Order: sequence, then structure tokens, then C-alpha cells
Amino acid sequence: MKGYTPPPRMTVSNEPLPITRNITITEGISVKDLAGKLDIRAKDLIARLLARGVFATINQTLDAELATEMARFFGADTEVITFEEQASKDMAETIEGGEEGADSVPRPPVVTIMGHVDHGKTTLLDSIRSTNVAEGEAGGITQHIGAYKVRIQDTASPAYGREIVFLDTPGHEAFTRMRARGAKATDIVVLVVAADDGVMPQTLEAIDHAHAAEVPIIVAVNKIDKPEAMTERVKKQLADRGLLPEDWGGKTVFVDVSAKKKTNLNLLMELICLTADLQELKAVPGRAAGGVVLEAKLDRGRGPVGTILVQNGTLRPGDNFVVGNVYGKVRAMFDDRGAQMQEAPPSTPVEIIGLEGLPQAGDQFVVVTDREKARDISDYREQKAREAALAKSSRVSLEGLAEQMKTAGMKDLNIILKGDVGGSIEVLTDLLAKLSNDKVRLKVLRAGVGAITEGDVLLASASNAIIIGFNVRPERKAQELAEQDKVDIRLHSIIYELQDEIKRAMTGLLEPTIKETYQGRAEVLETFRIPKVGMIAGCRVADGIIKRDSQVRLLRDNTVVFTGKVASLRRFKDDASEVRNGMECGISISNYGDIKIGDVIEAFVTERIAAEAMA
Repeated sequence: MKGYTPPPRMTVSNEPLPITRNITITEGISVKDLAGKLDIRAKDLIARLLARGVFATINQTLDAELATEMARFFGADTEVITFEEQASKDMAETIEGGEEGADSVPRPPVVTIMGHVDHGKTTLLDSIRSTNVAEGEAGGITQHIGAYKVRIQDTASPAYGREIVFLDTPGHEAFTRMRARGAKATDIVVLVVAADDGVMPQTLEAIDHAHAAEVPIIVAVNKIDKPEAMTERVKKQLADRGLLPEDWGGKTVFVDVSAKKKTNLNLLMELICLTADLQELKAVPGRAAGGVVLEAKLDRGRGPVGTILVQNGTLRPGDNFVVGNVYGKVRAMFDDRGAQMQEAPPSTPVEIIGLEGLPQAGDQFVVVTDREKARDISDYREQKAREAALAKSSRVSLEGLAEQMKTAGMKDLNIILKGDVGGSIEVLTDLLAKLSNDKVRLKVLRAGVGAITEGDVLLASASNAIIIGFNVRPERKAQELAEQDKVDIRLHSIIYELQDEIKRAMTGLLEPTIKETYQGRAEVLETFRIPKVGMIAGCRVADGIIKRDSQVRLLRDNTVVFTGKVASLRRFKDDASEVRNGMECGISISNYGDIKIGDVIEAFVTERIAAEAMA
């Protein structure tokens, strides 16, 4: 066209501007948000990204490295903080006076019970709570982090009416990571040492964790009621490790207690409250909740379930949140006794449902107002985790090639690992990796939470792997498929038994084992409590046969709740020696009464057979 002058084409300068300011950006920041912080038009930023070879839309998330490079080009230095830190900062700014302002109030102390295995940590906590947890744990040893809130009820105590949150950590050597996590989430550590046993390896490790977390230590010398108890020896051993008792001129508080006889428990609680008062623990109930994940598991009826310790703010049903690379909305909350809650103030352990996936134990939990932002952050983190996993599996080097040639004669033992909670899976994966030696290398192909499924069996069959179930059972179809494909499923509930079996298998010294033969299963349709007899389960036999002399396993959502024997088996009012498929019967289990409608009673018998080495 004559006389028409086209507009000048948009040109992007390749010369960066001088650095004149500092901005704070979060991980996974969007193009739009970064442009806003740089005070430039989004299209200018997109044009610069395009010149660098990155095709981005206005809502696309950028990783920290690329966002920093772009900010530097437009004259700004960056400080990258996590999404949780930014949310916490925003919340602190909205509260007058910040965290330590007029809105902050005293909160209950979070106390972690630590020490060596079998020194009485859980029994001490049971006595304080007046419940019984240790008997519910396989083999009487704790294998999960338990979280409980206790109110001091003794009217004679100066601390009457106050609350303390207790975290119970496992003492077995393999659970190092769980103890470290417990120490990080705590205000005070109670170190339990048995007076008849003294200082042991995990006692020293617990001291190291407490020192690393910079939290005060109270030493509870347990089992003082035993005739072989020597409390002075324990004091000397700990004094040599830097924990000098107060009566010896030091600063460490020592309390002689007996968990079984409930001796000096009130004194221990008072000293915990006194130590907490010296720390002046405060929180802001009016802010959005933040906390840490203590444990996570998969529940068939409720989906992913997380045990959260609320550290600040108040959590309520309906709150949106981000936790690690998972987001969600609180559908319901329950306390440590299973009662539903409408709000959880600071220093409250709660079980929440409404997670979109399974978070990692130890992840930070933060409530957000913008659900879309929560989902974006979750997707960004998941993508980064996937990229890291792919890079780890596909990286090849000349050194790696030489290593492969060296290990050509090594035998691989492939393992598929399924457990009841995320923390146990994390620990067992580490444990199995450490068991590898110069002849046998253990490879965990898949590690997950929940029952053993058909997919696990198919993978095991294809990769010639062994399935290890820790406190979980195979689904019925998975069990049938495993028998058909000759896939070895090993079920365990105690960590050291699993460790010993793998070690024996690797050295080819597997001793005659106890073989379990499945007999049948019955579904609980109704429950009846009969005086002087206990709880009776009204059942229908769904498969196989139930005998009066059978051993039984009570399953709830494919997770083993109790293992014991049939106490009585009845058809109507008559005793029965056996009940077959399709028939109804009444079953009571020896020494167990917590049977619920929908549970499954699985009957089996065990016999000793010579086992072949797995490796």
C-alpha cells in the first residue's frame, strides 16, 4: 500500500540491565507473578524467554534457576524461598505485631520419648495415658511414630489442667530416620534409660539427635522397681557423655520412674511443664495452620490418611493445604483416640483425610487460601521429583561402566516392598539397601503403602522378584495369582525378623521356616457383647473352612490388626468343630475384643518345613 509505514517489529535487547534491587521469589513461580515482582509487562518476559528458546505461557511455572536468570536480566537479584516460607511470611505480616505480638499465646509443649529398644518408652507413655499401646505393636516393639495429647488430671499437681503432647519414637536401630524426625518436631526430649540395662547404642544416638535439634533433655531412669536396678551407674554413664545430673552440679534433670508401678510419673510431668515454662513456648492460634507430617498411610475406606502435628495456627475442616508435593482439603480430622474434631489449636496431633496423594513423613504442612496455587505448587514439585528420579536412573558414566563390569558376577535379589505406613517403607528401603554385600545386591523395584495387589504380583513375576509385606496382607486375587505364578510373598510384622531372614537368605543359610497354610476367611456381619464371655463376631464364611483349633488373623482394610487363636466356634447355640464355606457362625478370638463390622477373620495353620535360599 502506497504511503503505509509498517509498525516497528518488537525487538528484545540482549544487553542485561544493571542489578539495582533485590526480590524474593518462591519455587515454581509463574511467569505472571515474576513479571509482577519485576514490575514489567508479562509479554516482555515471555519475549525474553522465547529469545532464550523457552516457549512459555503467562501461567506457566518456572524453576528457580531460570527465574533467577530472567530476574538478573531485568536488573534484579533474587532470593529463592520455599512456598511454605512465603506463606508463613505473608501470614506473619497480616498479624499485628508478627509472631511474638499480642496475638501469641502459650502453647502445650511437644515432648518426644526417645531411647533404646525395650527400655520402656511406650509402657511409660501408656501409664501416663492409661491406655495400652505396646501390646498392640507387633512383638511388643514400636515401629511407628505415635502422637498423643495428655491432660494432667491430678488435682494435687501444680501443673493440674495443663496439656502435654507426646511423640513416641521407635528404639530399634533401623529407625534412625524416624527418631531424627521426632527430635526435629519437638520442644523437649525425654530420654528413657532402663536402670537394669544402662546406656546402650540407641541411647547415645538419641542424645546426638536431641543435641542436633538443640532441645533440652530430661532423663527418665526407668525400671527402678527391678531388684537389679542401678540408677547411680546410669547417672555415671550419662555424665561421661556430657549429661551431668543436677544433684552432681550439672544442668540435666534426672527422674527415677517406674512405668509398671506408675512411680514418680507426676514428678516427671511437672518437670516437663517447668522446662516448657523456661522456654516460653508460644503460638498464634488466629493464623492459618502450619505443621509437620509425622506419618502417612493408605486406608482402603478413607484413602490417604496423614498424621499431622499442628505447630502453629488453628486447623479446621474445609481448609486447603499443601504438604510436600501433595495438596488437598481437610475433609475430617480425628484425635489420637479416634474422636472427630472441629478444630485443632497449636501443638495438637491430628489424623486428617482429604489428601490427594500420600505425602512423605517429615514434609511441611501449610494451609493456603488459594487452592489453584496449591495445586500448581504440588504439580511443580511432583514434576521435579519425577525428573530427579529419571536423571538418577538413566545417568551413565565410564566409571559406572567399569563398576558394572566388576559386578558382573554379582547376583541381584529384586524386592517389591509393601507396608502399612510411609515411615516404615522409608526405613525398610534404607535397611535393605544397606544389607547388600559383594555377592548379593538387593534392589528395591517398588516400595509403596497399602495391601499387596495384583499389580505387585505381576511385576514380581515379570522381574523375578520377591514380595515383602510389612504389616499388610495380599488381596485375595493377588494371593491366588501369586500361587499360580509361583511368586514368593514373605509377610512380616517385626523389623528384626525381616532383617534376619534376608541376611540368612543372602548367605544361603535359611533355616527350616514356619510355613503358613491358608484355611479360609469369614466376614464379620454383626458383633455381640456377652457378659463373662466377651465380644462375639457373627460371621459368614466367605471362602474355605474355619476350624476350632485354627490360628486366626483379624484384618481391617487388608491390614493385620491382631493375630491369635479361635477361643470358641459356634453354629447357632451349639459348639462346632468346623464351619464350611457359605455357613454362618459365631467366632470369639482369645484375648481380643475390638472386632468391628466389616472386618475379615482369616484362618490358617502353621508347620515347620525346610526352606530354600531365596537368593
